[in-house]
Amino acid sequence: MTDTTIEPDEATRLRNRVVNELCADGTISTPAIEAAMRKVPRHAFIPDTPLDMAYATYAAVITKTDEDGVHLSSVSAPQIQAMMLEQAHVLPGLRVLEIGSGGLNAAYLAELVGEDGEVVTVDIDPAVTDRASRLLEAHGYGKVRVVTADAAEPIAGLSEVDVVMVTVGAWDIAPAWTAQLKQDGRLVVPLRMRGLTRSVAFTQVMGENGTYLQSESARICGFVPMQGSTAHREELLLVNGTPEIGLKFDDGLPADLHRLDNAVTTPRHELWTGVTVRPQELIDTLQMAMAISLPGFCTMAVDKILDTGLVAPVNKRFALAAVEGDTFAYLVTRRTEDHKHLEYGVHALGPHATQLADQMTDVLRDWETNRRGGPSPIIRVYPAGTSDDHIPADRIIDKVHSRISLSWPTT
Repeated sequence: MTDTTIEPDEATRLRNRVVNELCADGTISTPAIEAAMRKVPRHAFIPDTPLDMAYATYAAVITKTDEDGVHLSSVSAPQIQAMMLEQAHVLPGLRVLEIGSGGLNAAYLAELVGEDGEVVTVDIDPAVTDRASRLLEAHGYGKVRVVTADAAEPIAGLSEVDVVMVTVGAWDIAPAWTAQLKQDGRLVVPLRMRGLTRSVAFTQVMGENGTYLQSESARICGFVPMQGSTAHREELLLVNGTPEIGLKFDDGLPADLHRLDNAVTTPRHELWTGVTVRPQELIDTLQMAMAISLPGFCTMAVDKILDTGLVAPVNKRFALAAVEGDTFAYLVTRRTEDHKHLEYGVHALGPHATQLADQMTDVLRDWETNRRGGPSPIIRVYPAGTSDDHIPADRIIDKVHSRISLSWPTT
């Protein structure tokens, strides 16, 4: 479907290298997706980007930031795009709504649906849609309909679609997305739950008390946050009232923000758990175990300029953490003696540091015994207002439009 017949040999070589890597690591398993990603000239949809950056297999290209340096728009890494396309199960002849435009992913979708299918791509930012329209038209994908709108609202003139594919980070599920989705359709969305983002492929299920969404797969990912009426930013609790240590909460701050003010005046309690992982091992189920089990789950960041060493996370920008009243704790790691593994530890500060460290250690050891290497939690999305007794869950997360349940699969 592309009329680009002349392009640099180096771009072709790099594009094929990317696809070869994604086939080798198992990200791409569908021949049609492989063909689409080999065909569409990725670099042409990221103008003024060096080829080596455009074809970095596991890195996104940021295309717009705000005055505070917050990323507003990006072109996802090839690995993430391929992963979500595999989750979406897009077939020839289907109708697809893409939320979060840019042009490139819409071109992949156009290849997958073919001449008999339809792709509508929507973005709230007119600069993004203007650019997408121009690039899609220039490279032979003029059939793609590009719409400038807040996709939290129904898209005018759009009937039901087979797939809704969201390519921007979402905190909630807008009712319009499911309203425009066929009963047997599929929603793929990077959904943020307690500060953790997963690309979730949902299908609709008809239950005794109405329709809800249920996950078919969930994969770790990262996306720029959604803008518009469904935008939602994490809230920050500054420990001791200073910006050195920030605890980020995704679904509301603790009731008494000042209970942690004196936590850093107590000695830091350190506990090593004996739980070890390989350096490259995926810990998605460990993250979810903490989010499910710990009521005060949050993430911690340390200002590198103001850092005085009160806390010592391995990654100062992101550490898994929890708050319990007047005490907070976070995970750390250290190399084992054989240098082949990382051991998890807990640092806790506050009057009840020992108790919270023990609680977090129990979660880690339970994960090691019962969850490690196993399936991810089942994620279900119910309309806001659904009563607890109609929601099977190990943890319920309340949003504006929905109630999201996380449940470990029963064996």
